[in-house]
Amino acid sequence: MPKDPKLGDETENPAGPVPAKYFTAIIAGLAVLALAGLGAAAYFYNQVGELKANPQKIAQEETAALIARVGRLIILPTDEQPTVATVADPEKLKDQPFFAKAKVGDKVLIYTNSRKAILYNPESNIIVEVAPVNIGQTAGASTE
Repeated sequence: MPKDPKLGDETENPAGPVPAKYFTAIIAGLAVLALAGLGAAAYFYNQVGELKANPQKIAQEETAALIARVGRLIILPTDEQPTVATVADPEKLKDQPFFAKAKVGDKVLIYTNSRKAILYNPESNIIVEVAPVNIGQTAGASTE
């Protein structure tokens, strides 16, 4: 006597057991996912190893990318590499007019030979401030 699903009795699977081809496809899919995961893990492990071996290279690449982004907004000196700093606490710098609009994470590019400082906001991709740099000169000193 057939069992009625409306009465809550268990019924047999009308298609029968799961075919072997579906089982094989599931196993193959899981194997592909596992290999992709292992490949990603190996890639990131290698990246961390490179960073530990040569942190200066990463810093140079980041500086070059920053110069390229800022260079699209303003003409930069090409005869020198800037000193780059990141604004960590703008409250400590608020008394200096150059940093009046600075935010956490803003970058400062200082070109010593060209005597130029640029405050750049990477989030908004805007130049916040540009100012001359006076290095090695005391206030009130005159050059005659």
